[in-house]
Amino acid sequence: MKSETKAELAQHFTNAIPFSKALSMRLDKIGDGHAVISMPYDARFIGDPESGVIHGGAVSALMDTCGGAAVMSHPDAPMVTATLDLRIDYMRAATPGQRIVCRADCFHVTRSVAFMRCVTHDDDVDNPIAVATGAFTADGGRAHRRTSGQGGAE
Repeated sequence: MKSETKAELAQHFTNAIPFSKALSMRLDKIGDGHAVISMPYDARFIGDPESGVIHGGAVSALMDTCGGAAVMSHPDAPMVTATLDLRIDYMRAATPGQRIVCRADCFHVTRSVAFMRCVTHDDDVDNPIAVATGAFTADGGRAHRRTSGQGGAE
C-alpha cells in the first residue's frame, strides 16, 4: 500500500477513536512511520486541582495514540495495530494552560512487532514532559486468526 494512502487511513482511524475525540486530540502530521498529535489544555482533565496540572493518564493516552498512528503509517507495518507494551518516563508536569504535543517515530518493524519511541512537550520544546518507548502488533491480526481458528497458515 502506498505510504500516502496508509497515512490517510491512519489519520481516519485516529480521528475516529472516541477517547481521542474526548481529549480533543488533533493529528498534526503523519507519514512514513512518523506522527505528531497534540491536545489542548482542558480543565476537565486536571489531575491536581491545586496546580491545574493535566492528569498523567491523559498524557499517556496521547502518547499511546501517537505511537499507534506512527506504526500504522510505517511502510512496512500493517494498517491494524494494538499496543503490546508502552513504557513512559515522566520528567515533569505539563505547564497548565499550554497545548501538549507528542512526536512519535516507528523505528523498527519485524514480522510481528513494530517498535516506536516518542517525546511529549508543551511550549518548552527543549524540556520534555515525558518520553516513551513502545511495542505494537505488526502482524495484521494473523496471530489472532491462527489461535481462534479463523485463518490458515501464513
